[in-house]
Amino acid sequence: MIRLAVGVVWLLSWLPFRALAGLGWALGHVVASVPSSRRRIARINLRLCFPNWPESERRALVRRNFVCMIQMLLEYGWCWFASPGRLRRLMPIEGLEHLRALDGRPVILMMPHFTGLDLAGLRISMETPVVSIYSRQKDAWLDAFFRSRRLRLGTGIIFSRQQGTRPTLRALKDGYRLYYLPDQDFGARDSVFVPFFGVNAATITGLSRMAAATKAVVLPCYPRRDAGRYTLVIEPPLDAFPSADPMADAARMNAVIERQIRSIPAQYFWMHKRFKSRPDGERDFYAKS
Repeated sequence: MIRLAVGVVWLLSWLPFRALAGLGWALGHVVASVPSSRRRIARINLRLCFPNWPESERRALVRRNFVCMIQMLLEYGWCWFASPGRLRRLMPIEGLEHLRALDGRPVILMMPHFTGLDLAGLRISMETPVVSIYSRQKDAWLDAFFRSRRLRLGTGIIFSRQQGTRPTLRALKDGYRLYYLPDQDFGARDSVFVPFFGVNAATITGLSRMAAATKAVVLPCYPRRDAGRYTLVIEPPLDAFPSADPMADAARMNAVIERQIRSIPAQYFWMHKRFKSRPDGERDFYAKS
């Protein structure tokens, strides 16, 4: 079944990008109309993050979010099989000068979970050698396939989360740029609770710790879906980062991500349980009453 799905994605990769977008728009609206746990999670997240919005506006955003997520799934064929030339045309880079100004220095590209993030990782690896961290898949064939697709251009290396941070830090010092996704809930044990849209969220401190260990410059970035293509936006480096306070750094990181989300709210991963971990004594937002 998995290999059949990959075959379908390969076939979809031959469709024009706008045709995929249209198909994703139609399927996204259908899927959004069906009650599901993911729809419920997205609605809870938006109620927490945008409490002053009318309920109708939040529900409309959930529908648009489903469209963006389905479009992203259909676009994996481009990510896995498209030629470098097609990828360059699909995703131009805005702010590439910020990266090029740091030639010879360690760099962490801070990428939140927006649709298009895998395309963006592959695209930036065409400009600079990239190291990234991934979660192993339970299915051995699927895990090997994902690895081969992420490494298919020969411009990067990847390490599993289970390998720890040492190989990644070594790669950063060796000249690779880290493509880092720090904005999901990985549990309370290795996190601090700092505001995210005004709600305490378990936030890992890996960004500031790795920047401090390697003297890396942090460049916030995100993929913005435009009409018929994406644009990879690379922002100016964070100044005076990291500080001596990991909690303050985590809060600052969340504030940057908030600003990015507000510019393209439908393109964020709202279906993730971002507020699953709670400080002692706080209720579970996702528990069914």
